[in-house]
Amino acid sequence: MSTETSIAPATATTDAPDTGARSPEAAGLITDARRRIDDLDGRIIGLVQERMAVSAVIQRERLTSGGRRVNLSREMEILAHYRDQLGKPGTALAMTLLELSRGQI
Repeated sequence: MSTETSIAPATATTDAPDTGARSPEAAGLITDARRRIDDLDGRIIGLVQERMAVSAVIQRERLTSGGRRVNLSREMEILAHYRDQLGKPGTALAMTLLELSRGQI
């Protein structure tokens, strides 16, 4: 006789196994909204990558002309803009974008 216990997987409703919804209608709306979010995330990632490339051009030109890689007053403008548009979490988002866009320092 085995002393191991078997743990059965949690049963999910057949209507919405991975959405947490309790009705087919809600599951459909959630699934569609998740697809839209996935599409938006892909576009956001593409825009961040484009921003990083543009920033690299600016940094390269600034350094080539004898300037510094980072322009702190410009970064402060960006932080203020994101904060004004998105509130306090916007500042954190802007900081992340600035960090990604600075490249290797």
